[in-house]
Amino acid sequence: MTTFLLRVCTILACVSVGLTSVAKAESDYRISTFKADVTIPLNHRCMGVLPTKSKKVLDPLEAIGFVLTGPEKPIVYVAVDWCEIRNGAYDQWREKLAKAAGTTRERVLVSSLHQHDAPVTDTDAAKLLRDVGLEDELFDEQFHEIAIANVVAAIQLSAKHSQPVTHFGTGQAEVHQVASNRRIVMPDGRVSFSRGSSSGANEFMSQAPDGEIDPLLKTLSFWNEDQPLLALHCYATHPMSYYGRGEVSSDFVGLARRKMQLGFPEVVQIYASGCSGDVTAGKYNNGSPESRVELTNRIYEAMQESWQATEKTPLTAVDFRSTELDLNYYDHAQLKRKHLEETLNNKSKRTEDRILAAMSLASLDRVESGQRIDFPCIDFGNAQIVLFPGESFVGYQLMAQQMKPDSFVVSIGYGECWPGYVPTNKSFADHFHDKWLWVGPGAENNIRQALKRVLIKEEN
Repeated sequence: MTTFLLRVCTILACVSVGLTSVAKAESDYRISTFKADVTIPLNHRCMGVLPTKSKKVLDPLEAIGFVLTGPEKPIVYVAVDWCEIRNGAYDQWREKLAKAAGTTRERVLVSSLHQHDAPVTDTDAAKLLRDVGLEDELFDEQFHEIAIANVVAAIQLSAKHSQPVTHFGTGQAEVHQVASNRRIVMPDGRVSFSRGSSSGANEFMSQAPDGEIDPLLKTLSFWNEDQPLLALHCYATHPMSYYGRGEVSSDFVGLARRKMQLGFPEVVQIYASGCSGDVTAGKYNNGSPESRVELTNRIYEAMQESWQATEKTPLTAVDFRSTELDLNYYDHAQLKRKHLEETLNNKSKRTEDRILAAMSLASLDRVESGQRIDFPCIDFGNAQIVLFPGESFVGYQLMAQQMKPDSFVVSIGYGECWPGYVPTNKSFADHFHDKWLWVGPGAENNIRQALKRVLIKEEN
């Protein structure tokens, strides 16, 4: 914890990135950018249930975002180099950031990038674990408070350096040899979702087709006349080359983001993971350090191409819409309350199994309390940002773009993460199942209706 506390003093330097003064322009909108260090301390659990805790920090974890102000209440977006933020922790992030920015919770969009050598936070699960003597096993609760406080302080400081926004930009480029779908057809004709992040060392996995992916990296940018202020890049893939060795890292997407930041020091660079629950680098990654470098460079090249392809549009209006999304808890035998409580309270069980039981109970409690998921859209006219819950499959991202084929839809995944994987109907029909799956069949129908409400401006 001492090491982390020392990093708090870097916050003033962090938030200054991209805030070089430019000439004032007349605009109804202003933007401020912020950045804070949220690197976990050593001996901290990663991905919620990995048995090897953090041993060293290869590169820092960051929370990077913006506050957009205009005629209505501010809109906040932040991308966090964490695996997942769930349940009460997700509420906590949004409430505290909303207060710092002078807005409401529904207008705060928080997404994780989902690196696995990074934390999962869930304050509801943490309480359940604390009650059975497993305090700080899921995540360090004091660290979590400090991390949020760092982001809050960064937001407050950034308000002093806001800039007019006169234009937004859109650009996209194809990413080569990174993404592949988990779904493969085995030699015996059986459908499997076993192509994980580092499956490229297996000849069959590396030779199987890419499957369903979205090959495009999209870049949405904000400008003050000819001065670029911020670039938000989004691409759909699990962001892991290798993990589980106790080496904290933002992995190849975070490393690519930093290369862009070095190349364009006056433009704040944000990266967000798209809907990629069923998309990994498994076809093109063998889990070696060399593969991490190759994947970093491929994402970086696409970022550069997307940036070069940017076309600007005057920013005349920003419309914020949000609807409530109802996802059903997956009520199968392993997720029944009685079974979960028995696992949580059984001291002979592995700590990791008890943690997973607590996370499951926290999600069950969430659903039974009637709290739904906010499903927001920021509409700039011919471009939109939509935030999806959890590990939504790439089919949802493709669905969103198909609903507005003439628009530039940036689909971001890993918002409220309690659902875990969010498969499509097709994937459920293919018998997708995983211990990280808390929603059942039928999720696609509810998401499709929610998308229509926020993207096509139907009445909520």
